Amino acid sequence: MANPKASVIKRVGRAIKLQYLKLLRSPGGARKVATGFAIGFGIEFMVICTAMLVYIVFYPLVRAARGSMPAALIGHVIAKMTLLPIPMLGVGLWIGKHLLPFRIHMPHWMPYWLAYFLNHQLKTIVGMTLISVVMGALTYPVAYYLYELNRKRRAAKLANRKYMRVQNNGSQP
Repeated sequence: MANPKASVIKRVGRAIKLQYLKLLRSPGGARKVATGFAIGFGIEFMVICTAMLVYIVFYPLVRAARGSMPAALIGHVIAKMTLLPIPMLGVGLWIGKHLLPFRIHMPHWMPYWLAYFLNHQLKTIVGMTLISVVMGALTYPVAYYLYELNRKRRAAKLANRKYMRVQNNGSQP
């Protein structure tokens, strides 16, 4: 009897490979995949400072930009695995303080500590939004290039297979 865990691992591996092939063959090609990846990668920089409320706009943003949702999820997971957004919080606050050097006035009934926290949080969100846009813009050409490189490699491999098939069929009587 076959090992049931091995068959589950094989099925998961096949499912991942199928999704990867669907991604490579998606209509719109490199532009769609690179756009989705860039949005997913960039959005991750907003997750921590917005208390995960940015997920509300994740799907509509990818669809409005006509990006690939699977590529956006892949970009999001890759950005999450790098742990890069965590050290960037300090940079985001620093940028936010330079972009919003003034103190935002809160209602008089609000405790001082809460007003201070909200000012601090707003400046962090502004800074991280700018970082998010920059990181998304930086990852777009990388994802586009890697997609095209993989597409050309697969096309060359397919052409080589066809050539070998023709050579083998031609030499037989």
